[in-house]
Formats: sequence, structure tokens, C-alpha cells
Amino acid sequence: MAVDMVVASPTPIGSEKIIEGAIELPVVDLSLGERSEMSNLIVRACEKYGFFKVINHGVCEEIIAKMEEESLRFFAKPITEKQLAGPANPFGYGCKNIGFNGDTGEVEYLLLNTHPLSISQRSKTISNDPSKFSSAVSGYIEAVRELACELLDLMAEGLGVPDTSLFSRLITDADSDSILRLNHYPPMPILCKDKDTSPSYNTNTNRVGFGEHSDPQILTLLRSNDVGGLQISLNNGVWFPVSPDPTAFCVNVGDVLQAMTNGRFLSVRHRALTNSCESRMSMAFFAAPPLNTRITALPQMLSGVGTSLYRPFTWGDYKKAAYSLRLGDTRLDLFRKQGEELA
Repeated sequence: MAVDMVVASPTPIGSEKIIEGAIELPVVDLSLGERSEMSNLIVRACEKYGFFKVINHGVCEEIIAKMEEESLRFFAKPITEKQLAGPANPFGYGCKNIGFNGDTGEVEYLLLNTHPLSISQRSKTISNDPSKFSSAVSGYIEAVRELACELLDLMAEGLGVPDTSLFSRLITDADSDSILRLNHYPPMPILCKDKDTSPSYNTNTNRVGFGEHSDPQILTLLRSNDVGGLQISLNNGVWFPVSPDPTAFCVNVGDVLQAMTNGRFLSVRHRALTNSCESRMSMAFFAAPPLNTRITALPQMLSGVGTSLYRPFTWGDYKKAAYSLRLGDTRLDLFRKQGEELA
């Protein structure tokens, strides 16, 4: 049965409902070895939550530690030095201004193209030791891309797609449009006045770190430190905090994967709030296809439905449309079939 994913307009901080207590997302343990069990768990998680956590993921701790070290070293620089790596147009350093449509948040970030030559060139304005930074970023990207491919193959198996590398080939293509985003949310001292009261769910003091949105790409792999802030919205206006876990990757479905599964997998809205006296840092790998990739619902996803919910589009077309909107605006609905098209 097709899932209607018309998304409501964003609600301002303080007027929505935040559930007390963090949601426990499904956890996929890649060390189990039972592929059918893992693939079925991933499919169920993508259908119900659009999110899951993966542990024993095979990404070397040394690779993660090097990436985190280089990221923290950059964000610890004086603002004048960090600005030498910006503005983010689209790649580079940005602070508070998110994109070009008036979106703002209590965040500073580095947005990087995942191609080695681009990383090497960008490193010269980011680090005092460009080769060390470039090596750390390239090693991290290679490792998380491999993990993303493994997860996408498991998804294809669980969905009964004959060509189980159909999804993963899109992000290993030499022209893949994948990106890496490093986010730093500085501590907000105003939240620390009452040491006996956790500010995590107090909407009177929370500030938006990164506003509500869905990710337009295929899949996102998020790594963060042990500081809360991520929230997901499974119902309009209801937000569920996600407990931080520095040993796991948090994985979520992107708009393109929702379209390819014809709404079976959910690209769920999420956001990050400043909710701690500690700084929060996250590293997000956005797995995306080449710009000219034609996105359509897979034949296996039309069984029992008969038609696709969305018009075919290229990733380049969708990216252009999605990035022209504000964070909270609907995106995939721009390509949703209407009326007679569904008949």
C-alpha cells in the first residue's frame, strides 16, 4: 500500500510537542552475519521510522578519531581563520546562515565535495597541515561510503530487488554527487543556569541548531559525539529526541530512496537543537547519485499498487528544486503525481 507523504508546514519552536524521553531506534548489528535477518530489520526500520542505528559497522575507530580530531581542530580556530575557508558556495565554511534562502541556525559547518581532488584543494584553506586534513577526510569518506554500500545492498536484498547492487552502484559511480558535512553546535551558556535541570526538552530555552528538513539524497550516515540534539518527527508537530550513541552510525532514508521505493521507505523530517552545555559535533555523509541519474520507482515497488506516486526526475533536477526552497518547505511533493496521472 502506498504511503502518502504530504508533509505539514514547519512548526516554530515552543508550539510543537516534544516527547519526554529519547526514542530508541532499531539497532542493526552488522557482526551478526545473518544477512536475511539484518536486511529484514533494516527494511522494517526504513518503513516505520526512516531511521536506524548501526553498530559493529566495520569503520575503523582510528579513521573516525582522525576525522573528529581534524574537525575539532578546525572549529577551534579563530573565526577570522575559519572564514578563509568560506563562504560555503556551495562548498566551504558557513556559520549560522544555512544555504541561500534565509535559513539560520546556531551552527557552523564545513561542506565538502567527496572527490579527492576537491578535498585536496579545499584543505589548503582549511588546515595548517593540508595533507594531514586531506588524508583524514579521504580515509573517512572511503570507509563510510563502503558502509553505505553495504547497507544499500542489504536494503535491496530485503526489498527483493534482483540486482542487489542497484542502489550502491549509484554512489560508487565516479560522478557521484555525494557530500560530507561537518557540523559544530557551540555550547549555549544560557541553558546551563540550573545545573539540576536537564535542558534537553525545555522548548523555552532550546534554540534551533539546524532546522527541520528531510535529506534530499539517497541515504545519510551520521556520526556524532555523545551530546544530544537530534530529533525526528514521526507525526506532524510531534518531535522525538534520539539518544546519542558515539559507538554507532545513525542512518536515515533520503528523498531519492523514498521515491525509488515508491513511498515504502520514509524520508522523515528531523532537526538538531542546541540542548546542552557541551558543544555538539556531527559528521554527515550524504550518499547521492550522479546529477544525470534518472530516478523512478523500481518495478518491484509497484506490485499491488500499479502506478508510481512520483513523476520521473533526474537527481540534478530534484537537487535544483530542493535547494531552491527553505529548509522546512516540502520537496518531494513537487514531483508527486496528481489526479489523472495516478488513475
